[in-house]
Amino acid sequence: MKNYKNERAEARKKAKELVSKMTLMEKASQLKYDASPVERLGVPTYNYWNEALHGVARAGVATMFPQAIGMAAAFDEDAMQKVGDIIATEGRAKYNEYSKHHDRDIYKGLTFWSPNVNIFRDPRWGRGHETYGEDPYLTSRLGVRFVEGLQGEGPVMKAAACAKHFAVHSGPEAIRHEFDAKATKKDMWETYLPAFEALVTEADVESVMGAYNRTNGEPCCGHQYLMEDVLRDKWQFDGHYVSDCWAIRDFHENHKITKNARESAALALKRGCDVNCGNTYLHLMAAVEEGLISEEEITLAAERLFTTRYLLGLFDGSEYDDIPYEVVECKEHLEAAVDMARKGSVLLKNDGVLPLDKSKLKTIGVVGPNANSRAALIGNYHGTASRYITVLEGIQDEVGDEVRVLYSEGCHLSKDKVENLAWNQDRISEAVITAEHSDVVVLCVGLDETLEGEEGDTGNSDASGDKRDLHLPKVQEELIEKVTAVGKPTIVVLMAGSAIDLSYAEEHCNGVLLAWYPGARGGKAVADLLFGKVSPSGKLPVTFYRDLEGMPEFTDYSMKNRTYRYMEKEALYPFGYGLTYGDVQVTEAKVVNQVTAESDIELEVKVENHGRETEEVVQVYIKDMDSPLAVRNYSLCGFKRVALQTRESKTVKFTIPNRAMMVVDEQGERHVDSKHFTLFAGVSQPDSRSKGLTGKAPVEVSVTL
Repeated sequence: MKNYKNERAEARKKAKELVSKMTLMEKASQLKYDASPVERLGVPTYNYWNEALHGVARAGVATMFPQAIGMAAAFDEDAMQKVGDIIATEGRAKYNEYSKHHDRDIYKGLTFWSPNVNIFRDPRWGRGHETYGEDPYLTSRLGVRFVEGLQGEGPVMKAAACAKHFAVHSGPEAIRHEFDAKATKKDMWETYLPAFEALVTEADVESVMGAYNRTNGEPCCGHQYLMEDVLRDKWQFDGHYVSDCWAIRDFHENHKITKNARESAALALKRGCDVNCGNTYLHLMAAVEEGLISEEEITLAAERLFTTRYLLGLFDGSEYDDIPYEVVECKEHLEAAVDMARKGSVLLKNDGVLPLDKSKLKTIGVVGPNANSRAALIGNYHGTASRYITVLEGIQDEVGDEVRVLYSEGCHLSKDKVENLAWNQDRISEAVITAEHSDVVVLCVGLDETLEGEEGDTGNSDASGDKRDLHLPKVQEELIEKVTAVGKPTIVVLMAGSAIDLSYAEEHCNGVLLAWYPGARGGKAVADLLFGKVSPSGKLPVTFYRDLEGMPEFTDYSMKNRTYRYMEKEALYPFGYGLTYGDVQVTEAKVVNQVTAESDIELEVKVENHGRETEEVVQVYIKDMDSPLAVRNYSLCGFKRVALQTRESKTVKFTIPNRAMMVVDEQGERHVDSKHFTLFAGVSQPDSRSKGLTGKAPVEVSVTL
């Protein structure tokens, strides 16, 4: 794994020299996200704010990958690194051309505020689809590889990644500016911090962004324990720290821990927040005059920021300066995006209706508010595509003139009617008619960024982007009931970024495919899967709960009864679950090394495919059999995507990290506290619901120290 320690030391030396020539005012002007130019020193303006969750965002055309949660569902580390590299390549190409035209506006720099490695602990959180799901191990592994792809192999950093939002942050959106997330040391080190630790200590992520909320009383952008004790001291983070946007203003306006903007700016800077997304650092000079901070503290922050700019080669040039604009949305990148959508889509139910056989169909009905919706393709924090392919268009392209495709919007995404002057549910009779005249129905339901997303960015202002519950809008639930009542084979295609109550569809529909927000040309990927050009192979990175009964309040950051590791009830669709068109089974698993409390576990797993060609995700879970400190259930500790032909078998090797055997105590300390462990190797987690849905049980292996 690439570590920029040597390069950073050289860049820091250059940064110190440059900053030493600046006045205090000039240095302070560099700590805003829109850093001012220092023309006498040849320093151009630079805007640190850029986004790249699933493609270069908000600055015109770029390849649009599936939303982060959809990429996580692929359980594919290599693919995540490739995505990061493509984003960095396109980011460089765009930066090169924008710079030539003296365009240094917002979203046009090389400091990307991605990935979001918060834990999706509660299915109501509107921003959960920006994350890699509910599991800290999966999030860590995918996040590390995404950062490595984005930042490159050096010696010049290709683009700078950012781990956000540090650290205990996952809603509610409506009160994030004044909310205090209370978490025990055990929950923090067992669930909330591991992904950030991995990105800092393994991937050498260049920046970290603080969250809006407080954690255990301190604001995350001015937090002594998180920013000083953990990030800088324990993890030896040597990059720069950035506030979430206007979060420092919250110190005095909402958290009420400082009296005014000068005190807020001083607190954030003293804790190590180097760049302010917002305008509170405009008060730095006044804070110096009042003796709240020193010039040396401003100098240190400026040096860290210029270190990043030198690492990126923004003053000395690099090989990346020659990346041509033509790589943006090139054929190879577009194919990678569609491939990621195929890999990440999750087949939740199939009674044999899939894959569809065009030769046996005369008419296909495509119904639903997300069937022809571009908004349902893109998620949030997205760029612009030169072409979009909706599910309807993907199916039309696939069948051509061979099969007649009928279409009905069915209902509005969330409102009572499509046309303002019409009766309620003014499209539902058309949907029923379409079903009656079709051999098979593809029913496209779900959400989009207007219903789940970030506070201030969504249309459901009453919930500020979060979900009230797990239900689809009532108009869509009625649509599903009316269409399925027709009695034609019906496949639900769900386009959403979070857990949805699909109990009715599970009981009454023939197939359910979860496509997430699959990217600009996601409709092609969905069609490829429906018609069997490719076998589905995605797995759920989150639990699909049956309901919210027994789950703690949204504001309660305890992990009790949350996520597959702690839940006490049976899931509707469990974490790690997903069907294929193949029939892959783990037939054997064995530990091939002498395991000690200090060693990793070397595991060999034999898999066989008795069905059609497919890719499958082999998963390994570990359960501590002794320690009272262990998580309630078990934890993912290994996964690999494997391609298998019909009747092919392969041996897959895993190195289970020693850390997987450790527990976290109430003080947040990690250690091995057991002599007996059980490993489960299979194509799902070892819960009874997964066994019932797949008809397969993982192979169990006992480990004794």
